[in-house]
Amino acid sequence: MSTTLSQFNLRTGIYSGANTRAMVPDLFRGLGAKRVVLFSDRGLEKAGVVEKVAQIFKLTQHGSGPQLAGIYLDISQDAESQSVNAAAKYAREVGADALLAVGGGSVLDTVKGVKYALHKGLADIKDAIPGGLLYESFPQATHIAIPHIAIPTTAGTGSEVSPIAVIFNEEIEMKTNIINPFISADIAVLDPELTVGLPPAITAFTGFDALTHAIEALASPTATGLTDAHALHAIRLIEKHLPVAVSDGKNLEARMEMLQASLMGISAFSFALNAIPVHNMAHAYGALFRIPHGLANAVFLPVVMESVPDLYLPKVYELAQALRVEVGDADPRTALSLTIEKIRLLQKKTGLPSDFSEYNLSEEDLERTIPAVSKDPASLSFPMPKELIAAIGQKVVPLGVK
Repeated sequence: MSTTLSQFNLRTGIYSGANTRAMVPDLFRGLGAKRVVLFSDRGLEKAGVVEKVAQIFKLTQHGSGPQLAGIYLDISQDAESQSVNAAAKYAREVGADALLAVGGGSVLDTVKGVKYALHKGLADIKDAIPGGLLYESFPQATHIAIPHIAIPTTAGTGSEVSPIAVIFNEEIEMKTNIINPFISADIAVLDPELTVGLPPAITAFTGFDALTHAIEALASPTATGLTDAHALHAIRLIEKHLPVAVSDGKNLEARMEMLQASLMGISAFSFALNAIPVHNMAHAYGALFRIPHGLANAVFLPVVMESVPDLYLPKVYELAQALRVEVGDADPRTALSLTIEKIRLLQKKTGLPSDFSEYNLSEEDLERTIPAVSKDPASLSFPMPKELIAAIGQKVVPLGVK
């Protein structure tokens, strides 16, 4: 374990449990909010989730709590910069002084972008991240005094508590990053009742997103005891509860445990942030081909672990134990092979694909991924040779399959 400088800052208050969404108006009142905008997307509107949250404000006695000043639903996949800009414009138009994010990673990251844009007076969020990465640390980064509550409806990104906002820049086809310790929500409300309608496939790949966060945190050269504790327990919870959440979506215990695992996985990932080759590949493929981030991580995870084994060998026994893999007296490389085999079994058990055959990618598409992976901000701490990027790509893109 390194003795060099490290940081761990979980500044978000966390309220967990069935129907905790009922607390939201009072929580906003405690934060000093008066005019709240609820941000979500059309899919969650159709599923009835938006109304479940919005109606709570109608039950608040007049004058005793904040007003729901508006509902904004035109948020697209991958937190596109144009979505962030349009949402921030809406918040200004309705005089919002507080932000409520209800959704998966795209919604949560969009609202973090809105928060940052309002704080800095930006009309275009791209102006904040022209090079693809904006890293602001405390004490240079200052408190953002905009009441902000996040309610995740997927158990994957953990974006409600992370200091990272991933914003898609459509012009350069890159997932850009704002890292700021005050960009996360003031309060996260983990209500498993709002996740029970999530389809099995999305449940599976968002769960693998959380698993990838935890494994990449554990393998990071800058991991600490604090990040390892969160990463290892997240892995234990996901191994146990993800198959149940996929097969029985109404199981509130499994849904609750996955929400907690997601939060712990991103907490470990955010503060052990260093070598993240799985995310590097997933970001580039997601930006180029609009593959959902969790699905990209799910496909890449075992392939990358096989391709760069030395990154995972130092803690392979701890990882194996967390995944309930019996390795006995096996040497580290054998233990890693058994662990990867378990991850593939979990992949198959939850109905996830092992490649991107459904996207019909071509040889030309593979060529495009090499510079995209190389220039992605996730490559800064762990650049991969072009030959390695190509070799990994060939394992997940079955050419000639239509």
